[in-house]
Amino acid sequence: MPTIPSAKNQWYVVHVLSNQEQRVRNRILRQVEAEEMGDKIFDVLMPTEVVSEVKKGKKSERKKKFYPGYILINMNLLTEDDQLVEDTWYFIKEMDGVIGFAGTKTRPIPMRQREVDAMLAQIKEREESVRPAVAFEVGDSVLVNDGPFQSQNGIVEEIDVERGKLRVAVTIFGRSTPVELEFWQVEQGE
Repeated sequence: MPTIPSAKNQWYVVHVLSNQEQRVRNRILRQVEAEEMGDKIFDVLMPTEVVSEVKKGKKSERKKKFYPGYILINMNLLTEDDQLVEDTWYFIKEMDGVIGFAGTKTRPIPMRQREVDAMLAQIKEREESVRPAVAFEVGDSVLVNDGPFQSQNGIVEEIDVERGKLRVAVTIFGRSTPVELEFWQVEQGE
């Protein structure tokens, strides 16, 4: 028989309608307050990250969900003797926009503590940095849209994700020359 995490250490993955994650999260938080469920539902997360992208030569940043279609809820859903806490179960299950819990159809499965720790660390790390929206690969053709090599085509030779930089081979005076550029200074070529 699996060990049940203590009430405050039970995290569940809840499947929700696509593009409704924020609405469902807000609805749950409002209902928790209205129905005084704060002693059973502790936190509702919809992890996002800020991504930067360049479209038509303009750099912009936007929030992006990194678990689309899912929210994460810290709640007391299983008792120490592995029984469902029915008012919590139905409170979430009957919420508009909720499809169901990760697990079996009738049995939600709490996340393991190491999964929770890794997830929370990932959320914290992604909240603190801006990531590029476009994933470049070595050999990709790119168009430089900023700096002295603007409007030049090039080929990605090296990618440094940590620094957000690319080494791109650009042809200058008929010779291939490596140039270091930031992700936002280039866009996918054709």
